[in-house]
Amino acid sequence: MKCYKGTVLSVDSNDGVYEFLVEDKGAILFVGNELPSEYASAEIVGLGNKVLAPAFVDTHQHFASLSTFNAGLNVMEAESNEEIARMIGEFAAKTKAKTLIAFGASPHSVKEGRLINRKEIDAVCCGKEVMVVKYDGHACIVSSPLLKKLDKKLSKLRGYHPDTGEMNQEAFFACSDYISGSLSIPDLFRNMQNATDYLASKGIGSIHTVSGVGFIANLDITIEKLFARSLRNGFQIRVFPQALDTKVATSRRIPRIGGCFECALDGCFGSRDAALNETYADPEDGNGILYYSDEKVIEFCCKANRLGLQIELHAIGDKAFDQAARALKAALDDYPRKDHRHGIIHDCLPTEEGIAICREYGIQMPVQSAFIGWKQEPDSYLEEILGAQRASRLNPIKTFADNGIVVSFGSDAPCTDPDPIQWIHKAVNHSNPDERINVRQALRMATYNGAYTTFDEKERGSLEAGKVADMVILSDNPYTVDSTRLADIKVEQLILSGSPYQSAVTPLAKCIWNGIFSKNRY
Repeated sequence: MKCYKGTVLSVDSNDGVYEFLVEDKGAILFVGNELPSEYASAEIVGLGNKVLAPAFVDTHQHFASLSTFNAGLNVMEAESNEEIARMIGEFAAKTKAKTLIAFGASPHSVKEGRLINRKEIDAVCCGKEVMVVKYDGHACIVSSPLLKKLDKKLSKLRGYHPDTGEMNQEAFFACSDYISGSLSIPDLFRNMQNATDYLASKGIGSIHTVSGVGFIANLDITIEKLFARSLRNGFQIRVFPQALDTKVATSRRIPRIGGCFECALDGCFGSRDAALNETYADPEDGNGILYYSDEKVIEFCCKANRLGLQIELHAIGDKAFDQAARALKAALDDYPRKDHRHGIIHDCLPTEEGIAICREYGIQMPVQSAFIGWKQEPDSYLEEILGAQRASRLNPIKTFADNGIVVSFGSDAPCTDPDPIQWIHKAVNHSNPDERINVRQALRMATYNGAYTTFDEKERGSLEAGKVADMVILSDNPYTVDSTRLADIKVEQLILSGSPYQSAVTPLAKCIWNGIFSKNRY
């Protein structure tokens, strides 16, 4: 039995701050300001100037992709295409694999002001198949060997640009499918173990992963489910199959469905294919792309809702947001459910009409505050393509909260680094002062609301008696630190089920054995 003494940020219904938390065998026994006599013999853990808070929850990430890209080459911090090329060359020279992945290229963070191209990659890739994924995860640039391998298929698809090697939309998804198919299962498991440890270093104790990114027979969904069940360190994974075929979820006994890729209703701002109600600032860019008709999305939502599945849909632009809201409304009008927890992901450019539907029908929102002031997609670019007025309406977190909508934070990793401290900092210091929230709201969105999103709030998400002791020790108190210094707070330790986090790295055979016979949730 341990008694943590110091500052305890409970994130309970009153956002209570307490002096004591007692934990035993992974469960929280007591939280309060006066320690009951029955806990007087407990081992005292003094927090000093540090604070105890609930473990963070990442409510939207692509775990298989994050795991794969973390094992590849990250070029997000490169300041020029010349530097990216040099990094690719060094990576290709020391790596035995014939197919290489780099991630994070952006035209906005390099001095050339454009994406690296196929010829530049060819000059350094040692004749290997290389896919450089754009920062937003919706496009890539391929080397000539990879283009030659896939050209017959890619040339028939939308988004095919062989001159530069850039692949968008369906052509990008085809490249992604090929890369996914080239991964071995042992490598994927090892990458997932390492990625779990990385997430834990950020204070994240639970993730919601959207799966189904091109593996044959949706093997990544099955693997993620197995991996989630295999963990013995308290880390929680909730799987969302990215599919419009409900059998992909029901056949695996997964109670939820949705995400990006096949469940994406539009593209993204980085590729100027997010679906808009009005044209982009440059009319030649049109209105973006709405991937499906209203009828198709409504049909899917109605079927999934009647099956009792929880639904989440990707919507970046306002036209896609409206479509998602209308489809979920139609499903709930068709078959009302009191506690469905359906959600719309991203919600970057919502409309008043769509927000009203979300408020009335209890539709929750996993948003990415990491997109605010994003180096890879800066405000200047967004103003250029949307105009200042529309750009000012992006990521309206306070508006959502003021409308009583449950907002949670997700990274969309690997698009952004999964860093909850940054989520909180950016939400509190929003580039639009009218959309800033207070730090208590932000901490709730990074913890309790995340647990709520997948029906976990009775066990996790806040520090209350009777709940699992999933906690994080922070270097400073976010409630008292100057708001402009929130990003300086460090994660000192992650504690899951009452124990300091233990590495997820275990032998593959043991991992699979545990996954088959475990009763862990997924």
